[in-house]
Amino acid sequence: MTYRLDGVVIPTGFDVPVEPLRRAAHFTGEPGCIAEARHVAAQFLEQLRTEWCATIGAKAEGAVLLVVSELVTNADRHSDGPYILELEGTDTTLTVAVYDSNGTLPRVFPRDPQRIGRHGLEIVRALARDVGVERVPVGKRVRAVIDLTGG
Repeated sequence: MTYRLDGVVIPTGFDVPVEPLRRAAHFTGEPGCIAEARHVAAQFLEQLRTEWCATIGAKAEGAVLLVVSELVTNADRHSDGPYILELEGTDTTLTVAVYDSNGTLPRVFPRDPQRIGRHGLEIVRALARDVGVERVPVGKRVRAVIDLTGG
């Protein structure tokens, strides 16, 4: 931020852009990977609190952990190979991206309380402010942006 005093620019020292915090983890699909992915996300949230002075409430933290669980579970269930969890965050948002080797894009089903299963993306869409799915050279990427400032 720069303040102007009688037309003179006074740099405040906070004018340098800061890169978001980033972390990636590779999973093989072995038992325990989903719990490990949640653990990686919980550690990342702590790092955001420390390095970005992020104020992350219990509701936002729960949303992040549930989104990670749903996306990693989907990658584990629907791909034949390893998958990657990428986290990128600041003091206000956290982006969760999961890459897997299956190029088939997931389907979003209409709400149906009678349906058993297949609610993962429905849950992610309810918790994230933005959800995107795209094919990548090795399969697909599912990405969700979560607001950390609420609750």
